[in-house]
Amino acid sequence: MTTSTSTTPNKVTLSAGEQAPRFTLTDDHNNTVSLDDYAGKRVIVYFYPRANTPGCTKEACDFRDNLAQLNTAGIDVIAISPDKPEKLAAFRDKYDLTFPLLSDPDKTVMQEWGAFGEKKNYGKVVQGVIRSTFLVDPIALAKYNVKATGHVARIIKELNL
Repeated sequence: MTTSTSTTPNKVTLSAGEQAPRFTLTDDHNNTVSLDDYAGKRVIVYFYPRANTPGCTKEACDFRDNLAQLNTAGIDVIAISPDKPEKLAAFRDKYDLTFPLLSDPDKTVMQEWGAFGEKKNYGKVVQGVIRSTFLVDPIALAKYNVKATGHVARIIKELNL
């Protein structure tokens, strides 16, 4: 199932059945992490605007709190934001996050996945990170413009976990 609410013509949106765009980014430990590191595994890749903001913190803690259930189902989790690795490390430590937090400061990966572009923020159209979640590889689930609160529970329910 694919959910997309694009506000821009020709905007990239990914759909179920497609191969996920490959990436290699720096994580919160200053290590290089690639989507190819997860070859043969199912992985949730989610994009969020900024560490230590209320919605992003809620979403990250929900993934943390449900990680054992996801891992038991054979699903790993990767989070990507434009934050620098140092900020991601502080976010990880503050909230005991146990999954990789990847840095995409130039937003190249976000653009390739359709997770950066025009969005509405308090009624205004702005350019920014579009909170998005994908189950890959290939893409089995693509969700754009998700709400941080309750999102992980909705994913678990949709995946029948």
